[in-house]
This record gives sequence, C-alpha cells and structure tokens, in this order.
Amino acid sequence: MTASRLSILNGLKLTPVSLFNMLRYLGYFLVELIKANFDLAGRILSRHIPINPAIVEVQTTIQSELGRLLLANSITLTPGTLSVDVIEDRILVHWIDCPDKLDLEYNTQRIVQGFERHIKGFLK
Repeated sequence: MTASRLSILNGLKLTPVSLFNMLRYLGYFLVELIKANFDLAGRILSRHIPINPAIVEVQTTIQSELGRLLLANSITLTPGTLSVDVIEDRILVHWIDCPDKLDLEYNTQRIVQGFERHIKGFLK
C-alpha cells in the first residue's frame, strides 16, 4: 500500500549535486515569483489594466509525474499564469497577458523552459 503511494517519487534523484540543483531551482523560482508579482502589481495599478488573457499550450520534456506536477505548480504559483490541465507532455496554461504570437514553441520558451531546466537537475 505504501509503496504504491511512494511511486510518484520514482523520478527523484538523491545525490549531492541534485540537492544543490534543488536549491538553485528554489532560488530561480523565488526570482521569477518576485518578477511576476511586480509585473502583475504594475498591471493592477495601471489605469488601463493592460491584459490580453488566453489559454495556451506548452510542452515539457520532463518524464516523471513528480516533475510534471512540480512544473505545473511552479507555473500556477507564478502570478499571471495558471496551469489548467496536464495531458501527457502538454500543459494548458491560462496566461494573463498573452502576446499575439501563439505557437507551441514560443509559449514553451516563455513559460516553461526556465523552470524545466532547473527541475531536470533533480528530477527525471
């Protein structure tokens, strides 16, 4: 029973390097969180509230369930984005200020790549 519940941890790497990478991810996440908060606060305090909301699709190369869960939650916890659904290697994201260019590669680069690069240091 317990083993089946812990199967989500299969992708976790436990080495000194991966622990360092986890700390790097947390630092990166904190910086992105602060930048997103300032961006959203500026939008709220603006007279015209410049937003262009849209649901976009992004792609991940993270294989583990835990990695995808962490990525989706990282996106959701960053103000201005909200993970709506995870389907295989794709994540649907509500983006508060989506640029006019809506293609999978561009969306993935803007929303996912930074988080993904750091998450891969300690998850498969």
